[in-house]
Amino acid sequence: MIQLVSRWGKELDTEHILPEYPRPNLVRDSYLNLNGEWEYCISESETAESYDGTILVPFSPETMLSGVGKILMPHQYLHYRKKITVPSGFRKNRILLHFGAVDQECILYVNGAETGGHKGGYLPFSFDITDKLREGENEIALRVTDRTELSPHARGKQKLEKKGKYGSLFYTPQSGIWKTVWMESVAEDYITEVKITPLFDESAVKITVHSNRDVSGGGKVKLEIYDGGTPVGEAVTDTGREIVIKLYGFRAWTPDDPHLYDLKIKLGEDEVSSYFGMRKISSGRDKKGILRFFLNNKPYFFNGILDQGYWPESLLTAPSDEALIYDIVKLKEMGYNTIRKHVKIEPERFYYHCDRLGMIVWQDMPNGGGEYNMVFVTHLPNASDRFARGVSDHHYGMFRRKDREGREQYYTDLDGMVRTLYNYPSIAVWVPFNEGWGQFDAPKATERIRRIDNTRLINEACGWFDQRGGDMYSIHNYVHKLKVKPQEDRAVALTEYGGYAYPVEGHLPCEKEFGYQHYHSSEELTENYKRLWEEEIYPNLEHGLCSAIYTQTSDIEEEINGVMTYDREVDKLQVEKVRKLNKKLYEMFDRVTKGEAAAW
Repeated sequence: MIQLVSRWGKELDTEHILPEYPRPNLVRDSYLNLNGEWEYCISESETAESYDGTILVPFSPETMLSGVGKILMPHQYLHYRKKITVPSGFRKNRILLHFGAVDQECILYVNGAETGGHKGGYLPFSFDITDKLREGENEIALRVTDRTELSPHARGKQKLEKKGKYGSLFYTPQSGIWKTVWMESVAEDYITEVKITPLFDESAVKITVHSNRDVSGGGKVKLEIYDGGTPVGEAVTDTGREIVIKLYGFRAWTPDDPHLYDLKIKLGEDEVSSYFGMRKISSGRDKKGILRFFLNNKPYFFNGILDQGYWPESLLTAPSDEALIYDIVKLKEMGYNTIRKHVKIEPERFYYHCDRLGMIVWQDMPNGGGEYNMVFVTHLPNASDRFARGVSDHHYGMFRRKDREGREQYYTDLDGMVRTLYNYPSIAVWVPFNEGWGQFDAPKATERIRRIDNTRLINEACGWFDQRGGDMYSIHNYVHKLKVKPQEDRAVALTEYGGYAYPVEGHLPCEKEFGYQHYHSSEELTENYKRLWEEEIYPNLEHGLCSAIYTQTSDIEEEINGVMTYDREVDKLQVEKVRKLNKKLYEMFDRVTKGEAAAW
């Protein structure tokens, strides 16, 4: 593989790696970033007898930016060690150590004492390490294991061994720490969670604040809401109790006007800040009685890009905050309003940038399960969509979900994803399963999501193995000419399509090239993209089409079907022409849903 490097990788400041506050929805003034050089070793022993050198955290050892460039194998252990001294004046009462994500299982040691463990490679977790710390220098050590596809747990697109025609759909595996590591110091009584629910129709917002002492009576919480620095609402409540605050004459959040309100919260000596957007996601019928998606009580077309969030020099970890922002801004420039975040949970700053810049997110749950039968989950469904829709996902063997512990961990991770990302207004859709990859009992996953969050839409089984639940009739279409018709009980969503390939010389990491159609210039690619829209997207608007998610943001390894190259140096689609196509789509959709003529 040829090592490509993006401009942000080339400009990496190794003394200040991803220094930004990593949790924008719950911010304290106490913050100590622990990214940077750690000692590491990869061994077959549970204990680290010695260390191989240094690794740049939070880049996984498989990446170029980590400085290591080695793949952790299923039988091996990845050991980390870092010496830290708590700065003078940092300590309040308690000290919390946070990991943004560690792939896939880990055990933490502080000054040689086992402090806790975590399973699941995509979500944040933390430990109270106050009682393990001592004056002066302290040692933090982490032991990691990652079995990738040999484990039933969430892994997304990572794969140790790629085989067959569709092996190109999977990418280099990675392991260990891949999101920011940081510490904060808190008061003895402190806020642990804030749940914010916009009540659009009631001109109000519902807020619940939880503390570390909810069970024993967490105390009084003061809430203050600001609009650009101007106070617009306040209340006092108890921790663990819902409170509704009126916001008369509020300004709605939309991708075109991503207006946010600031929230300040005080519990005793603990103060945090947060924010929210006033918006409503729902389904309803247009003037002709066809089910549509609605944003703020108006029909809305989710027009977006499948986005996997990979980088050539750092895989799942964006090399900088500016790199995260770049992709969002570029897709907005092209006229898209939606990103489907594909089988990956990003660092929370990604969702914050979508909130403030105005980009809707469809959030996938990363897939897991055993080794997939690609004939069953990919070849046959591509050949016949009707075949896949008739299959029940309660057949655990067919879907590689026989491992009970793996299914239980899936639910733990699903709950964690929804709770972690609940407050981010940009998220409009939850996607618990994609294309039968480790899918099982999808209606139960939908029910579970709704218990936590009944304010968003659910794409229950994205693609093929439809269990007739959720809010949309989901279609993946790469091969046949698209023809849709309105459904009685769910809106029709084209949730993957296109995948047109164009190899740009000098920006290809692999000799093997994968795409569903191949073209040889930006002009040819754009012209065929335009043809696809004129033949299949525009004509289906009046037949109930409510979304279109094109594959994909960037090339990734053998897949060369991005609208940009893997290093983000070349726009493969012509930006201005795509923007005009998107503008026309929104105008047509508006006319169609109002019952007007749909001529194009």
